[in-house]
Amino acid sequence: GGREANQVSDDYRYQDGNYEGYAPNDGYYRGGDETAHEEDAQSDVTEGHDEDDEVYEGEYQGIPHPDDIKEKQKKRAPAMDDEYRDRADLMAERMEDEEQLAHQYENIIEECGHGRFQWTLFFVLGLALMADGVEVFVVGFVLPSAEKDMCLSSSNKGMLGLIVYLGMMVGAVMLGGLADKLGRKKCLIISLAINAAFAFLSSFVQGYGFFLFCRLISGLGIGGSLPIVFAYFSEFLSREKRGEHLSWLCMFWMIGGIFASAMAWSIIPHYGWGFSMGTKYHFHSWRVFVLVCSLPCIASLVALKFMPESPRFLLEIGKHDEAWMILKQVHDTNMRAKGEPERVFTVSYIKTPKQVDEFIEIQSSTGTWYQRWLVRITTTFKQVWDNVLYCLTAQYRMNTLMLAVVWFTMALSYYGLIVWFPDMIRYLQEEAYESRVKIFDEEEVSHFTFNFTLENQIHRNGEYRNDKFIGMKFKEVRFEDSLFEECYFEDVTSSETFFENCTIISTVFYNTDLYEHKFINCRLINSTFLKEKEGCHLDFEEDNDFLIYLVSFLGSLSVLPGNIISALLMDKIGRIKMIGGSMLISAVCCFFLFFGNSESAMIGWQCLFCGASIAAWNALDVITVELYPTDKRATAFGILNGLCKFGAILGNSIFASFVGITKVVPILLASSALVGGGLLALRLPETREQVLM
Repeated sequence: GGREANQVSDDYRYQDGNYEGYAPNDGYYRGGDETAHEEDAQSDVTEGHDEDDEVYEGEYQGIPHPDDIKEKQKKRAPAMDDEYRDRADLMAERMEDEEQLAHQYENIIEECGHGRFQWTLFFVLGLALMADGVEVFVVGFVLPSAEKDMCLSSSNKGMLGLIVYLGMMVGAVMLGGLADKLGRKKCLIISLAINAAFAFLSSFVQGYGFFLFCRLISGLGIGGSLPIVFAYFSEFLSREKRGEHLSWLCMFWMIGGIFASAMAWSIIPHYGWGFSMGTKYHFHSWRVFVLVCSLPCIASLVALKFMPESPRFLLEIGKHDEAWMILKQVHDTNMRAKGEPERVFTVSYIKTPKQVDEFIEIQSSTGTWYQRWLVRITTTFKQVWDNVLYCLTAQYRMNTLMLAVVWFTMALSYYGLIVWFPDMIRYLQEEAYESRVKIFDEEEVSHFTFNFTLENQIHRNGEYRNDKFIGMKFKEVRFEDSLFEECYFEDVTSSETFFENCTIISTVFYNTDLYEHKFINCRLINSTFLKEKEGCHLDFEEDNDFLIYLVSFLGSLSVLPGNIISALLMDKIGRIKMIGGSMLISAVCCFFLFFGNSESAMIGWQCLFCGASIAAWNALDVITVELYPTDKRATAFGILNGLCKFGAILGNSIFASFVGITKVVPILLASSALVGGGLLALRLPETREQVLM
């Protein structure tokens, strides 16, 4: 009857700070036997009767007895005075509620088990993390082609390389903060949608400015996904599984790097994979590569539509029933997969923290629509800013500052070195290339037709009379103190080709890219330039360096052993030892770079460094989600990840400036940053035994 239903629900109701019938040893919620017997005895005597021993007909229809209503009203009376209570008291009560919820939620997740639901979510969120890994590599792979297609200067190339990190830095802070207010799923969908839309658009735009803008906004979107992914997934994991499975999730970043390298290797060199519309619009194969790289993000976005919101987040904002339904879905999905569909979800009531946020609601009849939206937006961002400041309050200040230093030092050294490695390999290649240069002195050529490629040559004090240069290419060719008289250049393409201190008499240049800046201190006498080539011209066969793709592929693949080791040992040795040990080992690996004087040696040391440092990254991700409460988790992760991207920008800029000058500064800077960050990490609190607050 209704009385018995009320009895069952009352057994799970939180009263006076304790759960009646709560059994912490097995995670199940059962009614106490003694209380149940006493109340059952009473109900046998009085069921269906009021004080006058008359049948109360509403009782059998599940309608509460008037005495029950009076009793509940007495219990709820203090709640009506909340608006008159001091905010500090309300916050203290909320903190107590959150601590009780944390322990109850841990037992509920253990009852739900770890199975099909978590693995499904694992792959959906893994695709989002894979998209983040792809984004880091895309620009580096397309730069050699894009610089020719868009006529990029050195400064433009540098800006294009850094703009993605700038967008990711802003996105991590902004979208990470919003995820604590609007929800994990909603903000992750927004983040992935922004990335997919602008990554797709960037493959079609022609101008440098528009391409730069699209990559900036694309980076902003994917930057917000990283803090949300880890906060989202951690809230479906029990304490025993959290460290291991968050580390397995990190493998998708590695898969993203491998995917980007493989796609670049297989697509970009095929310069026929494109189309042209007139003379102005060209869609070359590197744009096809950019398009393909948006696929993981699109796949994750579609799959995420079928996943639920985090129940832990819903409980924080007081949505008990929605959270309960999701947890029941998790339980039933896992039990069916284990062949135990008869197992019943025993939880009927979950503690929800007291809601103390100040929401501003505007009636639809008040003001215009944009005024209402403006107030909602400003209110939301004020709450996000309050969360940011909360991470610096006395309770979390020390942990936040120490984590900030560790994240920054790790990013400065790691991102600086992964850019420095390819640049150093390219520098070693250029040195080897220059050592093979051919020098021609005082040659005299007349009435000869050049229709083949000249490459890596220096011509000094030569004389060329009545010669024709038709349908040919110059690559890394210099003419110094030479004479050209009555020569004819037609359909000539040049790369890194210059004329210095030359005299050019009665010579015609037709449909060439020998522009004015390629003639240095030259005398042009009665010479004509007709129909100069417009724009920049691509020669994939010569300009793309396959070794760079191989280096990135091997660097991404080399983290696989580190990922496996960190996942298996994360919950055994702890997060702190994992971070400190990994960073100190990585610092030792840096010193071996002094012996990297060849391409193969640099590739080997890069693989060793990446493999040693990945464990620190994984442990940092785990400890960051565990040190902060649910309503601040994504915000704190976003702040620290944004600082990480700032370290990446500095690392890229500083390390790249020393390429070809000295190896001492980058190596010492990276190793000392890793040692300092690793030692500081050992002072952080260990979190592997903590429940998720």
